[in-house]
Amino acid sequence: MEKRRFGRTGHQSTVAIFGAAAFWEIEQKEADRVMEMVIEAGINHIDIAPSYGQAELRVGPWMKTERERFFLGCKTMERSKEGAWRELHESLERLNTASFDLYQCHAVTTFDELDALFAKGGAMETMVKAREQGLTQYIGITGHGVDAPKIYLEALRRFDFDSVLFPLNFVQMAMPEFRAAAEELISVCKAKDVGTMIIKSITKGPWGDKPKTATTWYEPFDKMDEIQRGINFALSYDVTGVCTAGDIHILPMVIKACDNLAAITEQEREDLIKSGSQFEALFK
Repeated sequence: MEKRRFGRTGHQSTVAIFGAAAFWEIEQKEADRVMEMVIEAGINHIDIAPSYGQAELRVGPWMKTERERFFLGCKTMERSKEGAWRELHESLERLNTASFDLYQCHAVTTFDELDALFAKGGAMETMVKAREQGLTQYIGITGHGVDAPKIYLEALRRFDFDSVLFPLNFVQMAMPEFRAAAEELISVCKAKDVGTMIIKSITKGPWGDKPKTATTWYEPFDKMDEIQRGINFALSYDVTGVCTAGDIHILPMVIKACDNLAAITEQEREDLIKSGSQFEALFK
């Protein structure tokens, strides 16, 4: 599988980054089977959070023996210094590790939340403290929503984050304002040598009233050719990799698509964006 440099961390991350949100509710035996598949695929980067249901508990046993195999990125949704410090240590304990490679402010979806992080006594104080004490080597910011690219552009003006994680797919990119901000964010990240992770790369749209056929909170594309198009599109940008979808049944197809990653032309990318207007964007 192709690897790309994860910004200034220097880590050569596989273009498929295991999104442990797929372990929201799962027995350990099934999680073990998936972890074996992830390792067999050569994936070397994990994205995980305490807000992902049982994920930390299921991945934790694997970190006892496989920690050195993975670049491990964890997150907190806490906005206060005290709350983030507590959650950081709880995650370290559940994941059986002494430190993270990356610790991130998670799900920052409004400018008010961004302000809270940077306020006196905010979670950014924990981020800096954790890095100073060797509990994390790098600091990142993540989230989703229609304003995500704009929020992270502002975040990068306030602090020298090592990574960002944000949504990108050809349906969402059919919205001109979102596209302009997303492409600006990618450009700024490249200039600042910031690692970039993509989420929602195979998103078709919101579930609405449709019956849910996957454990993702959005409706994903679920056919191999559709998934391949989504992965090819997201990774046609100058980003590090895509976090795999939060569904263990779709996961093998996403891994296969990353294995079979094919370059697309500028015109093919534009055609995909144009086709995205026939779907309903997840974020509006």
